[in-house]
Amino acid sequence: MGLKELIFGGNVQNFNEKDGAYSDSVQKWLPIQNVINGVIVTKDRQFIKVLEVLPVNFYLKSPIDQQNIIYQFASYLKIAPDTLQILIVTQKADTAEYIAFMRRCYEEEEVEACREMIEDNIAEVSFVASSEAITHRFFIAFPYEQRMKARASTIEAIAQRLNEETDTARRYLEMCGLDVLEPEYSDNATLEILYELINKQTSRRVKLPPGVFDMLGEIHGVYQ
Repeated sequence: MGLKELIFGGNVQNFNEKDGAYSDSVQKWLPIQNVINGVIVTKDRQFIKVLEVLPVNFYLKSPIDQQNIIYQFASYLKIAPDTLQILIVTQKADTAEYIAFMRRCYEEEEVEACREMIEDNIAEVSFVASSEAITHRFFIAFPYEQRMKARASTIEAIAQRLNEETDTARRYLEMCGLDVLEPEYSDNATLEILYELINKQTSRRVKLPPGVFDMLGEIHGVYQ
């Protein structure tokens, strides 16, 4: 059993009602059955691609660049999937690591005046983080549509077709000055996105280590 089976249930390879999930478990209410080639497969037989986009400050661009961005984005919308969604995830800024670093500096600092300045800095950062500072992550998501016409009716063929749509989106958005993240391991990146979206608070404190997928595979006997 691997990480996907732990998250989505014991039987992730086919579409049937007996998904191998325990009663009242996360697998039971989570509408996701699998992740294949970076594509989310839902329990109601939909195939969804989620892309993370790094934003650009439109208002810092010159008037010519602004016009070009509008033109290129409008051009993409003409050919984009009909049910394209733009998703924004907003969270309070995570300042725990910075504050921990400043506290270490405080303990090592010998000059009293500098220690007071560090204390003031920690207090100010904590106040701003609790009241004003927020972070944004931007995603675009689109499902497989019949007009996309995959070469076959298999999950792999549909995933390939959605990934072709991803390449098209990336080309157009790059012309708008936007970067679409292109992870080396798309399944792992998609699982991490799902983990962070479903566990908004926990994911801020507990990060998935880089080798978590291989470790779980080793523990549950995927690799012999």
